[in-house]
Amino acid sequence: MSIDDFLLLQSPERKEILSSIHEIIIIADKLIKAEVGKMMGNEMILYTYGGIFKYGLASVKNHMSLHSMPIYAIPKLHLKYQNLLTKAKFQKGCINFRNKDEMPLDIVKDLLTDCAKIDLLAIMENFKKNPKAK
Repeated sequence: MSIDDFLLLQSPERKEILSSIHEIIIIADKLIKAEVGKMMGNEMILYTYGGIFKYGLASVKNHMSLHSMPIYAIPKLHLKYQNLLTKAKFQKGCINFRNKDEMPLDIVKDLLTDCAKIDLLAIMENFKKNPKAK
């Protein structure tokens, strides 16, 4: 399935917010590759860099989700945006939201611009060298 097909399957409200976030991701993080794939049993848009997962954009029954490895790997970044996106529900590496009011695009753009600066390959390499360090 193509990304356009995935977006066309969404309700008009979901299509609008998911399309906007998708555009922000591909503009903010020019090095990622985007394609529809399965993660956690759901089809979603997967964004990878250097063969590793960086972001995911999902639409499930009761909410949409922006999965982000940078907020999972950098607690300070997670906390910053948890304090800014107060209507959304944060988990370790994802942000669940029901509508565009819970994900103001100006803040999402700042989040993804900050996330794009995170070199996950370097973080993973450092972890492999020093798995006990946090």
